[in-house]
Amino acid sequence: MASFSSIGDSTDPGFGVYVHWPFCAAKCPYCDFNSHVRHQPVDQPRFVSAFLTEMAEARRLSGPRTVTSIFMGGGTPSLMNPETVEAVLTGIAKFWHVPDGIEITMEANPSSVEATRFRGYRAAGVNRVSLGVQALNDRDLKFLGRLHNVEDALKAIGLARDIFPRMSFDLIYARPNQTVEDWEQELKQAVSYAVDHLSLYQLTIEEGTPFYGLHKAGKLIVPDGEQSAVLYEATQEITEGFGMPAYEVSNHAAPGAESRHNLTYWRYGDYAGIGPGAHGRLGMGRNKIATATERNPEEWLKLVEEQGHGMIDQEVLGLDEQADELLLMGLRLKEGIDLVRWQSLSGREPDPDREQFLIEHGFIERLGNSRLRCTPAGMLILDAVVADLAC
Repeated sequence: MASFSSIGDSTDPGFGVYVHWPFCAAKCPYCDFNSHVRHQPVDQPRFVSAFLTEMAEARRLSGPRTVTSIFMGGGTPSLMNPETVEAVLTGIAKFWHVPDGIEITMEANPSSVEATRFRGYRAAGVNRVSLGVQALNDRDLKFLGRLHNVEDALKAIGLARDIFPRMSFDLIYARPNQTVEDWEQELKQAVSYAVDHLSLYQLTIEEGTPFYGLHKAGKLIVPDGEQSAVLYEATQEITEGFGMPAYEVSNHAAPGAESRHNLTYWRYGDYAGIGPGAHGRLGMGRNKIATATERNPEEWLKLVEEQGHGMIDQEVLGLDEQADELLLMGLRLKEGIDLVRWQSLSGREPDPDREQFLIEHGFIERLGNSRLRCTPAGMLILDAVVADLAC
C-alpha cells in the first residue's frame, strides 16, 4: 500500500476533476446538497454531451494539466448507466492528461446498487466507490429518509469489497436519542465491514431542509454541544484503536488509504468542477479563479447548449482570499497547514499574540517551524480557531 507522502503532499496537492450528477431517487430530509428528483427518465446522452462541452471550457481556463484524481458525486451517481460513466471518463482524458492508475471515485447509494452495474462501473475505469450507508439500523435509516435497509447496505458493502480495489462508506452520527454506547457499538460494527476508509459525519441541521423546520418547531432534538463532543471523542478513540485514525475532521483511513481527491481540496489544490451546481478552483498565475455553475439541472443544460458552459460565476481570488481559504481547508487536516505556503499568500506571519493564546489553551500546535495544526481539542472548535488565526 502507498505511503501517505506518496499520494501527494501539501506543496503539490494535485489537480482533481469533480463531476456532479444531480439526480436522486428521493430527497433525504437532512440533505442540502444540489440534488433533484425527476419522475421521468433522465436523458443521459444529452447530459454527457453537456458535460463534455463544459469540460472544454474548464480546460480552456485551466490549461494543460495532469489529473491526479477524479470524483463523481451527487446526487446519486450510481443512477448513471455504466456507459454514461465511461463516456464521462473518456471525455476527461480527452481534455487533460490522465495517468494510468489514478484514483477514480464514484458515490453510490445501496438502494441503487446491482452487481452488474458495479461491474460495469469498474470496467469503465472506476477504482474506488464511496457508499452512502449513513446508519446500520433500520429505524434510523427510515428516520434519515434512506431508501435502503441494513440488509441492502451490507450487500452493497460486500459487492464493493469484491469488485473495487478501494471502498469507503459514510455514516451519520449524533442522531436524536443516540447514546454514546449505541454509537460505539454501531461504529465497531462499521469498522469490521470497512476495508480502509470511513467518513463519519455529525448530523447537522441545514436551513431549507425538512429537518430544519422540524428542529425549529421543537419536534427534532439533536445532541447539544457537550453531547456531540463526547460522541466525537468516542469516534476518534475507536477508529484510532482499529488502525483507521482521523486524517481530517470527519474522515478516517488506514495509513496510505486517504482519499486522494479530498486531500486535493483540503490541501487547497486546483480542481475543475463540471455539472450542475459544481464548484471549482483553477490556478491562473498567482491568482485562482473560483467557478460556480447553475444549480438547476435543466437550466444548466440550457446554458451549456447555448453558451458552451453552465458557469454563472467566475471570481478571481487574490492572495489574501487564497490565504484565508488555505487556512479554512488545511486546518481540517491532521497534518495542518504549510506555514511557508500560507505566509507566501498572506504576506505575513500569524499574529503572535493570537497564536500564543491558542497554543497556551491547547487548541493549536507547531510542528517545527514549517507546519501549524489543530490539536484534538482545537478540532472541536475548529471554526473559532480559523476565525482567530485569519484576523
